[in-house]
Amino acid sequence: MNRLAINLVAFQAGWFGCVLGAANGYPLLGPACVLAVMLIHLGLAAQPHRELALIAIAGMLGVVFDSALVRTEWLTYANGMLWAGTAPYWIVAMWLSFATTLNVSLRWLRRRLWTAASFGAIGGPVSYLAGQQLGALQFVNYGAALAALAVGWGLVIPGLILLSERLDGTPRRSAGEPQHA
Repeated sequence: MNRLAINLVAFQAGWFGCVLGAANGYPLLGPACVLAVMLIHLGLAAQPHRELALIAIAGMLGVVFDSALVRTEWLTYANGMLWAGTAPYWIVAMWLSFATTLNVSLRWLRRRLWTAASFGAIGGPVSYLAGQQLGALQFVNYGAALAALAVGWGLVIPGLILLSERLDGTPRRSAGEPQHA
């Protein structure tokens, strides 16, 4: 199995582990899956410290973004909050898992920032809607939550793509790609 396939399968396993774990009362299941995803990703990275920095930044961004959605009461989560008014740990784990895709399966978005913004503006809300359908979260204010997700993810994806170029610790796909210091 090639690196791209491993990355896609691992991310999906982490996503389903987080959502189905939370939906079924096992919110720690997802973070355990994501830990495995991260260990696989970092094990395949040429410079794991760069990838780990990218993952950590994405996780911090996820805490802020999803906590804002909770604080506005536009979304509620089934479980997994360490403190009232904050994002659940399993959704933060999803952000960590998502970051593992930036320099592998989402690498194609580099230099396509408008595509990345569109991808985020559509894919972000769709992912949360899927999470709602599976029982992991609930839209309280449907319109406001969808708008915030579309705008937020429409900005987050291009920003993370730009950051991923600076913190690229994955093996190069071709000899012609520039090396980062």
